[in-house]
Amino acid sequence: MRPPVVVSDPAVLADRLHAWRSVGSSVGLVPTMGNLHEGHLGLVRSAAASVRHVIVSIFVNPTQFGPNEDFARYPRTLEHDLAQLTGSGCDLVWAPSVATMYPLGPGQGFGVSVPAELGNILCGDARPGHFDGVASVVLRLFNQVGPDMAFFGEKDFQQLRIIEHMVNDLSLSVRIKALPTVRETDGLAMSSRNGYLDSGQRRQAPLLHRVLSQCVARLDAGQDWTAVQTEGLAELATAGFDVDYLALCDAETLAGPDPRRPMRLLVAARLGSTRLIDNLAVQPRGTVGTS
Repeated sequence: MRPPVVVSDPAVLADRLHAWRSVGSSVGLVPTMGNLHEGHLGLVRSAAASVRHVIVSIFVNPTQFGPNEDFARYPRTLEHDLAQLTGSGCDLVWAPSVATMYPLGPGQGFGVSVPAELGNILCGDARPGHFDGVASVVLRLFNQVGPDMAFFGEKDFQQLRIIEHMVNDLSLSVRIKALPTVRETDGLAMSSRNGYLDSGQRRQAPLLHRVLSQCVARLDAGQDWTAVQTEGLAELATAGFDVDYLALCDAETLAGPDPRRPMRLLVAARLGSTRLIDNLAVQPRGTVGTS
């Protein structure tokens, strides 16, 4: 079984897309930065079950990394990724260069400015400009591929909501399909950055999900959110996490929670130099205290 073909020339990509579309074939896109794991492959399999042809993009996007973040050391594992994608349903890997994605240079030229109420909260508060970079590169990918559907995981929940709002606000003709977070057997959300964890940190990392689950259970039992948040933060600190946030948000708008609407509990925390994120759904209920 052969791995999918890799394309980095926009003209070759355009020719392949034209051939597919000329016979009425639908196209799905799975945007990634490579270093693929089972979470990515689940998105690819879902895409293959939904559309005729699947494109996986692999591009480590410089504009979503801050000056002191891990752009230089982010894993670039194309050969491994191609082996992973073999037999997954992926037809083509779109692996553009930085010059192709940003002809005027990274951070130059046109881009997307995410509204502050979506982009400057949660992860955006700790990573200024991050979601502008994410939205800008995803919009470029949508313009290059023109997919009928694009597939994203719920682990990056804020990113997912921002992409959905961008598609709606800019009237883009692509349907976004969200899939549940894929986890290791111990509950840790799969992430390319999990590879940064040393053995001791890897043993501690699943506590993030366990504490999050306990917080949801306390909310389901009717406890006040302020008390639940205080307990959760204390438990994470005791376990060695440096917490950026533990927040309860409206699941659609990411604004403050309304107990009558679906909510989302989100967390970002560091173990050593590795930043981990996770989230869980919280169902509507009678009353929830807010902080």
